[in-house]
Amino acid sequence: MLEPKIQQAEKRYQELSDRLVHPDTFSNSGEFQKIAKEHADLETLVQKIREFRKCNLELAETRSFMEGNDPEMKSLAQSDLPELEKRLELLEKEIKMLLVPPDPNGQKNAIMEIRAGTGGDEAGLFVADLFRMYSRYIEKIGMKIELIDSSPSEIGGLKEIIFLIVGKNAYGKFRFESGTHRVQRVPRTEASGRVHTSAATVAVLPEVDEVEVQIKDSDLRIDTFCSSGAGGQSVNTTYSAVRITHLPTGLVVQCQDERSQLKNKARAMKVLYARLKEKVDQEARDSVSATRKDQIGSGDRSEKIRTYNFPQNRVTDHRIGLTLYQLDKVIDGDLGEFMSALAFARQEELLKDLE
Repeated sequence: MLEPKIQQAEKRYQELSDRLVHPDTFSNSGEFQKIAKEHADLETLVQKIREFRKCNLELAETRSFMEGNDPEMKSLAQSDLPELEKRLELLEKEIKMLLVPPDPNGQKNAIMEIRAGTGGDEAGLFVADLFRMYSRYIEKIGMKIELIDSSPSEIGGLKEIIFLIVGKNAYGKFRFESGTHRVQRVPRTEASGRVHTSAATVAVLPEVDEVEVQIKDSDLRIDTFCSSGAGGQSVNTTYSAVRITHLPTGLVVQCQDERSQLKNKARAMKVLYARLKEKVDQEARDSVSATRKDQIGSGDRSEKIRTYNFPQNRVTDHRIGLTLYQLDKVIDGDLGEFMSALAFARQEELLKDLE
């Protein structure tokens, strides 16, 4: 199955090379830039294919020497064979990875929503822990957070929090955090010392451009209200908080983090665009009954993806079967091993389609 895809890539690369030097292409700057970009995107793949073909020829030649009558050549071929076979296998894997189509949303910023699930006040405390965990990891990898909305609980936790992750490949990196996260520990409110299980749901959406989703002004109801929580003098005195209802779908979003009503409206609209796009995409996925779910999970919010067990200092990702006995480090933002393992599992799943 790999050879037809390789031939197709080589053929397309040659077509683009010919078009780049054609006089008609030079006269159209927009067309030239489009062709040049696709040509550049394919160049690395084609170079790897050429290396692969050259290595394959060397391997065939080496094997022929091993079948010959010259003892010295046979000995040299025998010593070279393992290295050539290993190199060919590596090149084949690199080609497969380059043939995997990139996620069109992968490079976008991401909107993350964390909400308390079962467990009452303890679930709200867990939401705050997850937000702190993600915040520290995001800071470590050089990305930024822009708060959109939050709802504090009475004992210092969070009923929910919504924020934007700003950075290259933010959605591609965090998309597999979507799902149900469970915590097992003794709650602060538990006098007998019994371990309880609570949960929080995480949803990660790509930031959507306005051109990707059409929203009519007549479909929106916009309400303003006094913000609550931290915010200085403006709290409960000015109508800076914004709640937007999309009438056709009933989706409701709000933002009260900024003191400016205009800024709050703009951030709330980001969330609305993302949720509407997710709704459309989910309906499209649901309509294809034969679609196979990814090995590492569908990203459904109801799917249990990870358990944080405090008594045993253990974190388990149920999708890829990875368990680390360093919960203290993970909850402090050391998510690198999980992120790398999830990305690798995703890549391996996609590579299966090329076999």
